[in-house]
Amino acid sequence: MDLDFLKPLLERPGPWASVFVETSRDTEDAAQIQKLRDRAVARQLVDEGADPATVRAVAERLRAEPASGAPPGRALFATAGEIVLDLPLTTAPPDVEAMWSNLPHIAPLLYLRSDEPVCQVALIDRTGADLELRGPLGMEDTGRAEGKTWQGRGHRSLPADRYEWHYNNKVENAWEETADIIAAELVRRCPQDGGTLLVLAGDARERKAVRDRLPQQLRSHTVEVEHGSRAPGASTEALDREIEEARARYARERVRSALDDFRRGRGRPGEHREGTVDAGPGPAAEGVPAVLEAVREHRVATLLLGLDAADAGRPVWVGPGPYDIALGRTEAKNWGFGRPKEARADDALLRACVAADSEVLVVPEETRGPAGGLGAVLRWST
Repeated sequence: MDLDFLKPLLERPGPWASVFVETSRDTEDAAQIQKLRDRAVARQLVDEGADPATVRAVAERLRAEPASGAPPGRALFATAGEIVLDLPLTTAPPDVEAMWSNLPHIAPLLYLRSDEPVCQVALIDRTGADLELRGPLGMEDTGRAEGKTWQGRGHRSLPADRYEWHYNNKVENAWEETADIIAAELVRRCPQDGGTLLVLAGDARERKAVRDRLPQQLRSHTVEVEHGSRAPGASTEALDREIEEARARYARERVRSALDDFRRGRGRPGEHREGTVDAGPGPAAEGVPAVLEAVREHRVATLLLGLDAADAGRPVWVGPGPYDIALGRTEAKNWGFGRPKEARADDALLRACVAADSEVLVVPEETRGPAGGLGAVLRWST
């Protein structure tokens, strides 16, 4: 999961109110349920010591919730009387959760927002491409890449066979230029870190021509689908199904690949012994102490977090900077954090990953992941 959308949370010192609520309006007594929910949120925040201005800001935002068209849930992050982030959730939280803590409690977002990648879709034909961006909560039309067209004129004096050759050659050249334009636009729009899946739809020949023009790194997370057309009124049902299947498959493959990298790094002879929890010199780290050290050194490429990770709520000590993390208060002071504060391990590590643009992946319950539920694939080994 790309956590770039959480960067506004790095700009405030806190403490923070973190609120996760269901927003379903499917029942007749929805209005009454909403009032009870809002009171429960306010009561929890007050009980945990939140300041009145922040409690009031959260309550006002919840009261202003739209009466219809709401997503399954919402997450609010507030501090100093201001809502800093208001995020829709793709999964409704099982219970109302309102927390007042030194760091924003961002870990639940990993389970309540879809971890399937953002998807850039290009519907391609010989004249250009329609571009769409598909995320967990829907689709957005993001414009077009228009190619060049050639209209034959002034060549009727040529013999028929010469004219046909001349026309076909000009049309083919125009298409080659169009494919170049589409590919260049997709390179501009798609980050090449693998966080965005590129889907090419349209005629097979045109799809292939565009794909062949993409750089190898982008091509490695590009898929082609059989359905989809730029024609007005074309059905999107089959295309939608193919895209959702491609996104789910891509998400599973990213987790599998990251776990393979983790196991190889952890299990190298002479570096990490299988089943140990230490900070050896291989390109993987397992357990809070090892991952914490790698985070401080900006070495985490991918953080792996298991569902219901046993180590997730382990207390650590943090300073004002995103990489200011220590196992204990004395260690934090030795690192020069000033006035260290206690925080959950998962929230502290996720804050650092947001700052470092590290990828974060959730390990499914049925998959064997890092011991204690926390591990990392490293950018380099020591």
